[in-house]
Amino acid sequence: MTRKIQTIAPNLWFAHQAEEAATFYTSIFKNSGIDNVTRYGQERHETDGISEGQVMTVDFRLDGQHFVALNGGREFAFTEAISFIVHCESQEEIDYYWDKLSEGGDEKAQVCGWLKDKFGVSWQIVPANLTELVGGPDAAATDRVMKAMLQMKKLDMEALRQAYEG
Repeated sequence: MTRKIQTIAPNLWFAHQAEEAATFYTSIFKNSGIDNVTRYGQERHETDGISEGQVMTVDFRLDGQHFVALNGGREFAFTEAISFIVHCESQEEIDYYWDKLSEGGDEKAQVCGWLKDKFGVSWQIVPANLTELVGGPDAAATDRVMKAMLQMKKLDMEALRQAYEG
C-alpha cells in the first residue's frame, strides 16, 4: 500500500539523535508513530563520524502531521527562529505537553509558553484561543493579556482569561 505524500513536511536536522527524538515525540502525541527508518549505505557524505548502517532518516507522524528527522552531523543546530506550536484546549493539556516536552530541556529558554526540548527544538505550548486573546478588537484587554503573558513561563489559561476580562 502506498501512503499519500504530504505536500509540505518539516525536516529536522539532528547530529545523531533522529531516531531517539522521533521515539520521544511519538510517545507524547496521540495519533503518532514512526513510519519508516532509512540507514546510511556505503555511499554517503563523510560527515561527523556517520558510518554505514547508522540511521539516516526517520519518517514519523505527530497527531497525523508528517515529519522527517535526519541524522546529518553537527554542522547545524536548532534555533528559536523555527518552533512548533501546540494549541491546547485546556490547562491540563498545557500542563501535559509542557511537562513532557520540557523534560531535560533548556530552562532558560522557557518563557511566554515557549520551551526548548532536550534536543534543542523549540515549542510553543499555548491555549487554542491565544490569537483571540492577544489580537482581539479590545486593545486594553489585549494589552492586559500581553502584560500577564510576559510574566509567565508556562501559560496559565485562567490567568490569561482574567487578564482579558480585566
